[in-house]
Amino acid sequence: MNFNTYKNYLLKQISVNNRLKEVCIAYLLFLMVAIGKHSLEEAARFWGINKSQFSKFLKNHSELAVYTLNDLSKKQAKQFAKVLKYVNGLPWKVVIIIDSTIQNRSTRHTDNAQKFNHGKGFVIGHQWTNIILIINDMIIPLPPIPFHTKKYCRKNGLQYKTEHDLVVKYIADLNLEEDYIGPHNPEEVVVLADTGYDNKKIENAIANKQWKFIIALGKTRSVKSENEYSNTPKSKSWSQIAEFFKRHRRVKWQTILTNSTKGKRMDFRARQIIGYLRYVGKVQLICSELKKRPDGRRKYLACNDLTATVQQILIGYRMRWSIELFHKAVKMHLGFEDVAAKWFTAVKAHVHWVYCAYILIHSSPPGFPEHLKSVAERRRIIKKIVDTREVSRVRLMLTQFGGVKKYKEELRMALQ
Repeated sequence: MNFNTYKNYLLKQISVNNRLKEVCIAYLLFLMVAIGKHSLEEAARFWGINKSQFSKFLKNHSELAVYTLNDLSKKQAKQFAKVLKYVNGLPWKVVIIIDSTIQNRSTRHTDNAQKFNHGKGFVIGHQWTNIILIINDMIIPLPPIPFHTKKYCRKNGLQYKTEHDLVVKYIADLNLEEDYIGPHNPEEVVVLADTGYDNKKIENAIANKQWKFIIALGKTRSVKSENEYSNTPKSKSWSQIAEFFKRHRRVKWQTILTNSTKGKRMDFRARQIIGYLRYVGKVQLICSELKKRPDGRRKYLACNDLTATVQQILIGYRMRWSIELFHKAVKMHLGFEDVAAKWFTAVKAHVHWVYCAYILIHSSPPGFPEHLKSVAERRRIIKKIVDTREVSRVRLMLTQFGGVKKYKEELRMALQ
């Protein structure tokens, strides 16, 4: 495949007006093939055009990036959802994973930057809540949720909302049947999230869509057993999940065998009790830990699919690692954090184009080797295609009327 063929393929995938086609494709291809830092200076040097073209493109056309990502994710989801298959032998066919990541910035003076306590200490930057679909083992990023600071909201006339409120609205507005996968059984959709999204509003929003969820619970989340729920007042006798499992020591541990992301066997042990999650309803409550480290780091899970086995719930929750692999891919290979723009509209556009590049890298144009799985392998193939752009340009010139004369004049000027 030559450069012009691949470029025409990309132009068919995205809806951009003629005036912006060249700069849009140039920026996307730069994100897909650049090896070093994905800065605007490097993009200008890579294509031999002025940096200001990319700067204006990002700042003035952020909504185009949002529309393009939304369109690409819907197209790819519909393509892979033609024949829905159960995920790894689990009782679900569609997996939705929710998680946030921080886009590091050097100073809080940058538009909409804030200090976050994200894991190991405080980090300055922008927070993005990512939602990905997994359909037939394919990761499809949906448009992310940007977090707006109170100052940014006041400045731009926006209503401030917490991350949980934004996630609840996103779930309520997400129409899988019309926009992504077509007719399906909503009970075959499962949502995975860590303790950061252990929130009654989020869990009820998922349940209202008739979807299933597997969510890690905080140690202080209030729960009851079935017996306690039937025999005590509704507002009393709730226990924190950690204390709840300490009081139910008679429930036996089960040994659960799963495979890690590297294919190695991992032995877990788990205890399971049918109970009630406060303000949500009846769920399966799971306490699990690695068998090699008893009484070590325990994980408490809640699943509203009462027919799923303990092993299926643990294997399902471990699929949440897919979003960490997505974060690694966009940060390491596609320049997610390599943005120095002051205005948040430009940052927003950059992030959405990065996710567009992720989708396009995993698409399979005619003649593209389909056996390649990793982003790094696919980037190398695309880099070879882009490297043929000069040959493709000369061939196109020679086919035009008077092309030979133009090329001779170009060579003469170059030699001078």
